[in-house]
Amino acid sequence: MAGPLSRTAFAPRRRLAFAALCAGVLALHAWFVTALRDRLGDIASRAAMPARIEVAYVRELEPAAPPAVARPAVPKPRVRRAAPPLPPASAPEPEASESEPPASELAPAWQEPPPAPEPAAEAPAVAAAEPASAPASASEPFAWPTATRLTYKLSGNVRGEVHGDAQVEWIRQGERYQVHLDVTVGLPIAPLISRRMSSDGELTEQGLSPRRYDEDTRLMFRAPRRVTLRFEPDAIVMPDGRRLRRQQGVQDTASQFVQLSWLFTTKPGLLRPGNTIDLALALPKSVDRWVYDVLGEETVATSFGAVDAFHLKPRRVSRPGGDLVAEIWFAPTLRYLPARIRIEQDSETFIDLVLARKPELAP
Repeated sequence: MAGPLSRTAFAPRRRLAFAALCAGVLALHAWFVTALRDRLGDIASRAAMPARIEVAYVRELEPAAPPAVARPAVPKPRVRRAAPPLPPASAPEPEASESEPPASELAPAWQEPPPAPEPAAEAPAVAAAEPASAPASASEPFAWPTATRLTYKLSGNVRGEVHGDAQVEWIRQGERYQVHLDVTVGLPIAPLISRRMSSDGELTEQGLSPRRYDEDTRLMFRAPRRVTLRFEPDAIVMPDGRRLRRQQGVQDTASQFVQLSWLFTTKPGLLRPGNTIDLALALPKSVDRWVYDVLGEETVATSFGAVDAFHLKPRRVSRPGGDLVAEIWFAPTLRYLPARIRIEQDSETFIDLVLARKPELAP
């Protein structure tokens, strides 16, 4: 009797164990199906993105005085005719011709009036719009570089002290451009947070003209999240399907850094303490105008030495759940590239990016 009784007593336990095993197998199967679905969906979503242009970087940018760049807005200098013979010493000096504006009026409003060039002994004098000491390259138009990569060391606070890396990559292919901003918080092999922000568009006389912006965010133990903005000629299609009016010169989260670098390269006089920079910015949740204040020139301590840079700070106030606010330090000796970027969501949540090496350039 002992044998049958013992088997009868253990039968419920075996059934429970078998049921638990089946439940575990079903849960594992469901997890696998969900993970596979998310993975396939992520692959399909990535396939719809513009293909990333690949380039090779062969040299580093050495700090140097900012290049002089011609500005199309400046009228062409007028060539004065040869001066008439000098009158007798007793005669009054002739008045200046009203048809010839002074050289200071030929300069843009943001530029200091240049010193008048010394008269040539035999050649006709020229009313130059730039100082006489400007190099010959000053007459050359601005040329977009082929590719530039900036590497940053990341520190900050996201529910505790964090460290990581970031890269900003600019790539040009003819009149097409791409800007990629990659941020990794934690170890590269197992990041706590990783985000890729990519802008794809065209080059125009007004700088960058985005056509599409993609933002991929991955958090440990969470499904990846993707948002996309599409820029049409007269509208911006938001991630939720809303169509908002496209403002002139509007930029996205990634393109704004390159657009500002181009603006300061072509109009360096804008970087004066007290000036303001007005920029239309399309973010995943809103499209609005942002105003940046030029606070002044500060020193940024990079891994390759101290770099002087102009500090720009937006007037927006960071708040929990609101738009991310970016303060930027542009370095004239590094072609007005950002030497430092501080991205803040609120006073307790921020990341600080400082150049970890000299900018890398493609051929």
